[in-house]
Amino acid sequence: MPGYCYFCPMRKKKPRPIFENIEVVDAAAKGKTIAKAPDGRVIFLTNTVPGDIVDVQTTKKRKAYFEGVATRFHHFSEKRVTPNCAHFGVCGGCKWQDMGYEHQLSYKQREVENNLRRIGHLELPEINSILGSKQQYFYRNKMEFSFSSSRWMTLEEIQSDKEITDKNALGFHIPGMWDKILDIKKCHLQREPSNKIRLEIKDFALKNGLSFFNPRKQEGLLRTLMIRTSSTGEVMVLLQFFEDDREKRDLLLNHLAEKFPEITSLLYVINPKKNDTIYDQEVHCFYGRDHIFEEMEGLRFKINAKSFYQTNSEQAYELYKVTRDFAGLTGEELVYDLYTGTGTIAQFVAKKAKKVVGIESVPDAIVAAKENAQRNQLNNVDFFTGDMKNVFNDAFISENGTPDVIITDPPRDGMHKDVVQQLLQIAPQKIVYVSCNSATQARDLAMMKESYRVTKVQPVDMFPQTHHVENVVLLEKI
Repeated sequence: MPGYCYFCPMRKKKPRPIFENIEVVDAAAKGKTIAKAPDGRVIFLTNTVPGDIVDVQTTKKRKAYFEGVATRFHHFSEKRVTPNCAHFGVCGGCKWQDMGYEHQLSYKQREVENNLRRIGHLELPEINSILGSKQQYFYRNKMEFSFSSSRWMTLEEIQSDKEITDKNALGFHIPGMWDKILDIKKCHLQREPSNKIRLEIKDFALKNGLSFFNPRKQEGLLRTLMIRTSSTGEVMVLLQFFEDDREKRDLLLNHLAEKFPEITSLLYVINPKKNDTIYDQEVHCFYGRDHIFEEMEGLRFKINAKSFYQTNSEQAYELYKVTRDFAGLTGEELVYDLYTGTGTIAQFVAKKAKKVVGIESVPDAIVAAKENAQRNQLNNVDFFTGDMKNVFNDAFISENGTPDVIITDPPRDGMHKDVVQQLLQIAPQKIVYVSCNSATQARDLAMMKESYRVTKVQPVDMFPQTHHVENVVLLEKI
C-alpha cells in the first residue's frame, strides 16, 4: 500500500459536514444563533433566527462545537421580519434586522440575566424589564464611513462577463476584511441629512475626478468621512484626506458648505500615515464652529471631533435617568464617577449631589468635561486625569474625601481587579455599575458579592437591530 503524506499539496481536504433539517433553538453572543448537531454538539450560525429550520453547511469544526451557515430554509421562524435595509446580510452592522424588535429585547434581557447568574453566580432581585428604544432606526448620532477605489464586488459581478467600471465606494468595511468597502446606498442608522451628505460627496468626487483611497497601495485623496448629528439639530462633517491637495480639498469642502447650509461644523484632517485614526492628528476647521452641542435637561455638552458621547442621544437620557435613580441622591452625598469620559453622567447627577468627582484616563476628555461644567455653571464637580488603577488610590481618597456613592461606567473589558479591590476597601454605601458588557460586569460583581448585594438591575437597549445591550446594577453594602 503506498504511503500517505499528510502534508502533500495534492491531498484532498476532508469535506466539512452538512446537517439537514436542523432547528435553530436560541440566540447566542455576538449576534450568532444556536442549533444542535445530530451528535449533540452546538452549531453557531450567522444567518438565521431562532425558530428557523435549515440545512447547515459547517465552516469550522471544533471539539465542542461547529460554526456554520444556513444554505437552505425549510421553515421560516415566526420571529422573522423583513429587513429594512437593502444591504442586510452583506453589511455586518445590523445583524438582527431580520428579527422582530420585541424578540430582540427578549434575547437581550435573557443575556443579561444569564451572564449575571452563570458568570457572577449572584443572588438577584427581580430584574426590571429591559428599556426598549423608541427609535428602532435612525437613532445613531455618529457614523463613520470609508472611501475605497476597490469596492466589494458581489458574486454576480465577479461571475459576470461585463467589465466593472464603477469600482469606487463610500461605505462600511466588509466584516473581517480590512481593505474591502461595501458601497452604501442608504443607511438606516442615522437620520438625514446623513445619507444626503454622503451620497453628495461621492457624486461630487466622481464628477470632479477626486481619487478614492486604496489601502493596499496607500494612495488616493479621500480617506474617511465622519458625520455627527445632535438632538439640538446641529451637524458635524469631518473629511479625512490622505494627500495634502489644497485645490481639490477646497473644491469639495466649499461645495459642501454651499450645498448644505445646515452643517454647523465642517472639518478636515490630513492623514498620510498607514492607519486612519484621527486621535493623534490635527483637526482643521474649514467652516463654522469646531464643535457641536448636545443638550440634556438643560445641560449643554460641547462635542468636538474627538469627543466620546453616547451614540444614541435619546436612549442615553434614559440610561442616565436610571443611573441617577439608582444612586438615590438627596443632595448630601459625595459621589465619585469613575471612567467619567467627558463628564456627562457626573454633570447629570450633580444637581442632586453635594459634590461629584470624576476620573478619566483621556486628557482631552477631562479638558472637555471641565469646559462643559463651567458652561453649565456647575460648581460642585471636579475632574481628574489618570489611569484608574493608578490614580484611584488611598492618597486620592484622602485628598478628595471618602465617597458615599460610586458610579462606575468602564469600557467593555470591565474594571481592573485593582480598581475592584479599591472599591471594596473604600466600602461606599452604594455602587452604581453601568456596563456595555454584562459578561465582564458579572465577573466584577462576583468579586464584590461578599461585601455587596445586588438590589436593582435594569437592562437598557441602546442599539436596536444589534445584539449589544447596556445594563445598570445597584450594589448596596451588606
